[in-house]
Amino acid sequence: MKIKDIYQLIIQEGMAKDPRGTDVEKHLENINKEEQDLKEDAKKYFDQDKLFNPYSDTRVLYGDLNREVKTIIAGIDIETQELLLADRLREKGTKIDLVLAHHPEGKALVGLYEVMRLQEDMLYNLGVPINIAQGILSSRISEVQRNLLPLNHNRGVDAARLLDLPFMCAHTPADNQVQHFLEETFNKEQPETVGDVIKILKEIPEYQEAMYLGTGPQVVAGKEKNRAGKILVDMTGGTSGSEKAYEKMAAAGIGTIIGMHMGDKHREEAEKNYINVIIAGHIASDSLGMNLLLDQLENQGIEVLTFSGLTRVRR
Repeated sequence: MKIKDIYQLIIQEGMAKDPRGTDVEKHLENINKEEQDLKEDAKKYFDQDKLFNPYSDTRVLYGDLNREVKTIIAGIDIETQELLLADRLREKGTKIDLVLAHHPEGKALVGLYEVMRLQEDMLYNLGVPINIAQGILSSRISEVQRNLLPLNHNRGVDAARLLDLPFMCAHTPADNQVQHFLEETFNKEQPETVGDVIKILKEIPEYQEAMYLGTGPQVVAGKEKNRAGKILVDMTGGTSGSEKAYEKMAAAGIGTIIGMHMGDKHREEAEKNYINVIIAGHIASDSLGMNLLLDQLENQGIEVLTFSGLTRVRR
């Protein structure tokens, strides 16, 4: 496969499992209309990938799109040190044609805040009016955007360029995979209690491995004996949303949230609204989402190596 084929496959898989359904295609249509209406001086700065890729946190960061790829090395966090390790492995004879990160770097990190608008649609699908969903998330999205601006985004990308090591990242498409996988699992299993939810998670290999590392699924609000009620899987949408959302989630009937991670302010708001919270585990959840994408690449004949916290499980 060429790098551009891998990029397209990852985008397609992300869209196929996007919680917005066909609305993600409407999003692309709107972006195309916006681009057509731009003045010429603004068009030269417009990111053309947005015309076909709805995930601003997923990009080819360095490398010729027509470059052939037979072997990739994939990891959760990839910065200069991981790129140097990949290059060292190449020196020792390991064939590596592409480095694939989960967490965004470079321009994909700058654009992370944009995918948070996916959370507006998720709240809307729970029954929260869209104007309220947008209002709740607006200040949080702006906060994330401001916090990202001063970072030195391109350090890793510069390293990849100097090493001539093709480099890309797949964030929301992978998160959409784990979101869909867990939603299907819980819809099938119909757990009664919070403890039942934990038990189901522990049967998934990535979370089993996390148990050995001390980072397995944990209840951080509520108790295992509590009834689970209506379960919300919260695994996609860029990063944590607004703590103001929990009151609306409770009103929508959510009894238990299953997430990758949660800050104390968010946990306290969930607790205040009597919502049980299970933290499945950040890196384990990221591994699950990436594994589902990597399976698709292996089905196309790509050899996959892993590092940087990614526990490889094939399905």
